[in-house]
Amino acid sequence: MSTGKAPAGHFTVLYFAAASSITQRSQEHFPAPMTIGELFDRLDTTYSGIKERVIASSAVTINLDYVDVDEAGSDRGLQMKIQEGDEVAIIPPVSSG
Repeated sequence: MSTGKAPAGHFTVLYFAAASSITQRSQEHFPAPMTIGELFDRLDTTYSGIKERVIASSAVTINLDYVDVDEAGSDRGLQMKIQEGDEVAIIPPVSSG
């Protein structure tokens, strides 16, 4: 997957598997800064139900570092700031068979 560089003042979100199926995109850009929680809310507004159906069970990374968005029930992970130029990936679980 080729990732286009985010325009100035923005960050990139990469979608994989079910996230890509719901959004019909492999990536998109959003204005920075924004918290992870704000991003999830914005995605759920744009792609109704994505938080419950996909994000709730997905791994999330910022610049290839995993973010614990459900840190023992706290909101600490959701308050993490995404900065200009960052790359966020939403990676749903992969089933094998």
